[in-house]
Amino acid sequence: MAKPIMIQGTMSNAGKSFIAAALCRILKQDGYSCAPFKSQNMALNSYITKDGHEIGRAQAMQADAAGIEPNVYMNPILLKPTTDVGSQIIVNGRAVGNMKAAEYFRYKKQLVPDIMNAYDKLSENHDIIVIEGAGSPAELNLKSDDIVNMGLAKMLNSPVILVGDIDRGGIFAQLIGTVKLLENDEQELIKGLIVNRFRGDKAIFQSGVDILEEKSGKKVLGVVPYIRCEIEDEDSLSDKLNRSEKGIINISVIRLPRISNFTDFDVFSQYEGVSVHYVTDCRELEKADMIIIPGTKSTISDMLWLRESGMESMIKKCADKGVLIFGICGGYQILGQVVTDSVGAEKSGEICGIGLLKGNTYFENEKHQFQTNGKFNKISGTFSFLSDLEYSGYEIHMGYTETIGNQLTDNGGEVCENVCGCYIHGIFDNDKVSESIVKELYRLKGIPYTQKNISRKMFREMQFDLIADNLRNNIDMEMLYRIIGV
Repeated sequence: MAKPIMIQGTMSNAGKSFIAAALCRILKQDGYSCAPFKSQNMALNSYITKDGHEIGRAQAMQADAAGIEPNVYMNPILLKPTTDVGSQIIVNGRAVGNMKAAEYFRYKKQLVPDIMNAYDKLSENHDIIVIEGAGSPAELNLKSDDIVNMGLAKMLNSPVILVGDIDRGGIFAQLIGTVKLLENDEQELIKGLIVNRFRGDKAIFQSGVDILEEKSGKKVLGVVPYIRCEIEDEDSLSDKLNRSEKGIINISVIRLPRISNFTDFDVFSQYEGVSVHYVTDCRELEKADMIIIPGTKSTISDMLWLRESGMESMIKKCADKGVLIFGICGGYQILGQVVTDSVGAEKSGEICGIGLLKGNTYFENEKHQFQTNGKFNKISGTFSFLSDLEYSGYEIHMGYTETIGNQLTDNGGEVCENVCGCYIHGIFDNDKVSESIVKELYRLKGIPYTQKNISRKMFREMQFDLIADNLRNNIDMEMLYRIIGV
C-alpha cells in the first residue's frame, strides 16, 4: 500500500494545488510512482478522463506532473456550483443531481465508502499518494463529518503539511491560528509548515520562521519564493483572472459569473506578445483582437448577465468590425439563436442568444462527457486558416446544439464569417490550432510573426520542472522524506 502525504492550506488559493503538483513532479524525478488525490473538489474547471469520467482539472494537471494518466479515482467527488447556494454533485465521475449546500452537508457522510474505495484503488498501484485538502481545515462550523481535510487525514492516518500564503498577508495568524484552532489529535498530524509565495530576501524572514516554530510548535519545512508559472489553475481566485497587462495581441475572455474551464485559454499565454485577460466591463472589449466566450455552468443566467451588462451589444459591435469571436461550450450556446430548457437543467424556459450563429440549443437531463478528436472542416472566410487542422479535446455539456449554418468541425460546431463556436474544451491546446490563431491575429494587425514556438506538451513539462525546482530548492527535502516515511 502507498504512503500518504497530505497538503492542506490555511485558506482557498494558498497554493495547495501547485505545491501538490510540484511534489508529484519531484517524486517522479526521484524515481517514485505517485498519484494525486483529492476526495472532494469544488470547482467549475473540470476534465474528462479517457473512459469518460469527470474530475477536477487540478487533479488531471497533477497527474500530468506525476507522469501518469488521469483517472476518476484521483477525485471521487466533484462539486460544480450552479447557484450561490447549490451545486451539481458528481460522484465517481458521474453527475448524481443538484443539491443545496445544507442538503449536501447532510448527505456527504454517505460518500465515505466511495472516497475510501477510490483511495485504495490508487494505493494499490503507486508508492506515494499526494493528497490535497480543500479550503481551510479550521472552518469550525464545517468540521462536523469532514471528508476532505482533517477528517480525511484521520481516516488515512496521513501526515499533513500546512501551507500558508505570505503574499496575501497575515502569515502568522494564518499558520499559527490554524494549528491552534485544531483539536490535539489533529495538531499531531501536522508535521510541518510551508510559507508560500514569499517575495524578497528570505534571510530577513528568519526571525519570522523562529516565531512560527515557537508559537505553533511545528517545524517550518521551508519558505518558497513566489514565481510566475503558466500551469492550469482551477480556483476562481486565480491571479490570471485579474491580469490586465496589454500585449501586441490582446485576447479578451468574457469573465462570465459562472465561468467554467477558463484553463482552456492558458495556451495563448506561452506565445510572445500575446496577452490574455478576463473582462467584466464591456468597454474593455474596444481594444480586443479576439473575443472568447468561455464555458459556463449556467448558460441562461450568464446570457442574461451579458444582456444586462451591455456585453451583448458590445460583442455584436465587435463582430461587425470583423473582430474574431470564438465560443466554447456554454459560450457556443450563447452565440446561437435560442437556448431552450424544457427539462429544468438550469432554469425552465428559453432565452434568446446573441444570434451571431444560427444554431439552437436544447437542454437534456443526460450529461454528455467524453474525449474527442478530429479535423476542422474546409472553411471559407475569416477562419479559413483553421481548415483541415487536427484537434483533440473533451466535451462536457447538458444538451445539444443543432447546426443550421456551416459546420466548424467534423464533430459539429458552427462558423459564420468571423464568428465560430464548438463544444470542445482544450481545442486550443493543439499546437497548430493555437499557433494558427496567433499568426492570423498578427497578420490582421500587419505585424510579422517571427516567434519560434515549442509544443504545448513541452511547454507544460518545462513549467512542471520549474515549480518542482522552486519547491525542491527551498524546503528541507530530507525532512519531507522522513515525514512521508520512505
